[in-house]
Amino acid sequence: MDKHRLLEELGAVLREELAAASRVAKETADAANHPEARPENDKDTRKLELSYLAAGQATRVKELETGLALLAQIPVRVFGAADALTIGAFAELDVAGKPQRVLLSPAGGGLKLAGADGEINVVTPASPLGRGLLGKCQGDAFELVIGRDKREVTIVAVG
Repeated sequence: MDKHRLLEELGAVLREELAAASRVAKETADAANHPEARPENDKDTRKLELSYLAAGQATRVKELETGLALLAQIPVRVFGAADALTIGAFAELDVAGKPQRVLLSPAGGGLKLAGADGEINVVTPASPLGRGLLGKCQGDAFELVIGRDKREVTIVAVG
C-alpha cells in the first residue's frame, strides 16, 4: 500500500471539491447581491435566503481550505503493530465480521479511495469510527456504537 499516493489522491479530490465549492460560493454571493434579489415586498425573503446560502458556502470553502492545509502537514509514515493510531494511519479492520480498510485523516471523511487491494474509506477523528481508532494499536478491539447499532471492531493490521 502506497500511503503517499493515497494522501495525494485524497488531496486531489479535496482540491476538486474546493474549486467547485469556491465557484458556487462566488455565484451565490453574486446572486445575493444582484439587484434582482432585492425584495419586492416585506414577505419576499429571496435576498435573505441567498445570503444565508452564500454564508454556508463560504464556510464550506474555509473548511476545505483548512482540511487541505492539515492534510499537507501529515507526515507519511508507516505505523507498526505497537504504534498507537493517529492521523495518517492506515488500518485494516474487522467490523462485525466484515473486512474494512480505512485511512485516518483530518479531512475528507466519507470519501472512498481506490487502493491496490480495493476500496479504502477515509475517516476523521470527528466520526465515531475515527474516535474509536485513535490511540488503539494492532490487535485492539472496541465496540462501535452508532445510534442503537453496536458493532465489534478489531484492528487486524496497520500501516
